[in-house]
Order: sequence, then C-alpha cells, then structure tokens
Amino acid sequence: MFERTLRIIDKKIMEDIQCKKILLVGIGGVGGFVLEGLIRSGFQNITIIDYDIIEKSNLNRQIITNINNVGNSKIEEAKARVLSINPQVKLEAITMFLDENNINKVINNQYDYIIDACDTITTKYFLIKECLKKKIKIVSCMGTGNRLNPQQLEITSLDKTYNDPLAKNMRSILKKNNITLKIPVIWSRELPLKTNNGLGSMIMVPCTAGMLITYYILEDIKKATI
Repeated sequence: MFERTLRIIDKKIMEDIQCKKILLVGIGGVGGFVLEGLIRSGFQNITIIDYDIIEKSNLNRQIITNINNVGNSKIEEAKARVLSINPQVKLEAITMFLDENNINKVINNQYDYIIDACDTITTKYFLIKECLKKKIKIVSCMGTGNRLNPQQLEITSLDKTYNDPLAKNMRSILKKNNITLKIPVIWSRELPLKTNNGLGSMIMVPCTAGMLITYYILEDIKKATI
C-alpha cells in the first residue's frame, strides 16, 4: 500500500509514523480530511471522537459523507471508511461530546499528538489545558467557515493570529486563565465573508486545513527522527 510513499519517506520515518498514537477530536469538515490524510500517510494507531450525525448540509465539504449515509453516526461512518482503506489500522472510535466532566477519562499520556478539529470553544480550551499539563503535543484548528481561499491558511502559534474571531476568543480565554498562547494552530489570514444567514463553508478551506495538519505532524516526526 505504501510503496510510493516509501520512495519519498525514509523507512525509519515510516516506522515512527506507524507507531505514533494520535487522538483526533472532531471528524467534520477539517477532521475528516485530517483522518483521511493520516490513514493514507501510514498512521496506524488512531482514536477518533465525535458525537454528531451526518446531515445533508455536510455533503458539500465533509469527506466521510455521501447521500446514502445521511442520518448515520459520523463515528461509525468514519470507522467504516478508515477500515476500507487500511484494515490494519488500530482504530478506537468513541461517540462522545468531550467536555470538562469527561476529558480526564480520555486525555492521557499514551497519545503522542492530539488534534483539535472540533467546533466548541470550551472543548478547545480544556483540550489545550490538559495537553499542556500532560505534555502532549496538540494542534488546534481555528475558524474555517465563511472563507474561500485555501492559500490564506497557515500553521503558526495562537499569539500570531489575526482576522479570526474564533482565535481572538481563544486568546482571550487562555490569557484570563494564565495559559500560554504558544499553541500551534491552523488558521486563515482571510477575513471571514459577511453573510446574512449564518455560517457558510465550502470544501476548499477545511480540506486544505486538514492536509496542512497532517503535513505538520509528519514534518514534526521527521525532525525528531533525523
């Protein structure tokens, strides 16, 4: 399966990739593409958490969705997709809304990386807090809605973000709780488009955000291996 991957990735790096344990929180627009990128890059120890079901409005951007699985659990559909690509993956799928009351049951030191691809600000805060406390590497996704240009995305630390209302809220919350802003985040320099009827989204930005997160983790592993 990974013959072509091994032409550009050293075998030792691939072995490290296969050993790393990843927790992915949220498998919607961004998280679904993160999961796709991880699986097709060779990661084999992954836990996914989500509580939502697939809706028709997800079809325009979420890779795990299709017209036949509307109404189904995102977790179950993601699990089926992963195992249809690589049955060797050790996948733990948890249907749960992660919050202050259950986060300690889930976040433990077994994970090498935690990816926050959820939409809830309080969950993002508790994830960052727990990861810092337990010295687990985390990448957190900021706002991708109401944006069209994937070329404006980048990964940097939270303190360097701008034009992003979600990131602004996160900076405020972390400052109030005396938590560092030196957290790796995926964010967009693009100003959110103004709409009259709620948050909109297309596939380009969340898809690219997911791939950039996968690449960020891959590069971090490569740096540690070399």
